[in-house]
Amino acid sequence: MDDLRAYINTLRSDYSKETLETSDVNTDPLLQFEKWFQEAVDAKVNDPNAMTLCTASKEGKPSARVVLLRSFNEDGFVYYTNYLSRKGTEMSENPNCALLFFWPELERQVRIEGTVQKQTHEESDLYFQSRPRGSKLGAWASVQSKPISSRKVLEIELEKLSEKYPDENIPCPPHWGGLVLKPVSIEFWQGRPSRLHDRILYTAKNNSWKIERLSP
Repeated sequence: MDDLRAYINTLRSDYSKETLETSDVNTDPLLQFEKWFQEAVDAKVNDPNAMTLCTASKEGKPSARVVLLRSFNEDGFVYYTNYLSRKGTEMSENPNCALLFFWPELERQVRIEGTVQKQTHEESDLYFQSRPRGSKLGAWASVQSKPISSRKVLEIELEKLSEKYPDENIPCPPHWGGLVLKPVSIEFWQGRPSRLHDRILYTAKNNSWKIERLSP
């Protein structure tokens, strides 16, 4: 353990691939995100749509986990979950959330803060029907975040559901659906040498975006 702790202290990376100036970015942060996301796809970043979702309880106790971005537009960033899970419960109690994308191959991060709201059931069902059959059944089988005695519990429930829904005609669960995070701030981080990283922050203000550079 001591050797591992000593090793952790030696881990260093110096970043030098790109630069980021306020004069270079789009005035619309969603278009800037689209540009960076496309570059992450082109660079074959592993799971470029993977993002850390940070939520907090009504008492302010935080929690984080990795989820997948499924779409984004002028309304915000869309992802899906079980509404009865821990994150679903926390978002219903406290709609203030944060997202973090980390693309190490490009030495980039994107930090997004905002408030979240549910999609309509019709919107959620539209996406749900595009999912593979196994994922649809899994959404019904798992009482997400709740304790279970063993994996066998899930397997038995999945088998029952497979018999109940033998084809692709599986309804979207009422406790499952989409969430849309409407951003109030978006920060683009580009790694630079000597820890003097480039940080460009967009802040929503009077139906427009204020753009400023932050000290690293």
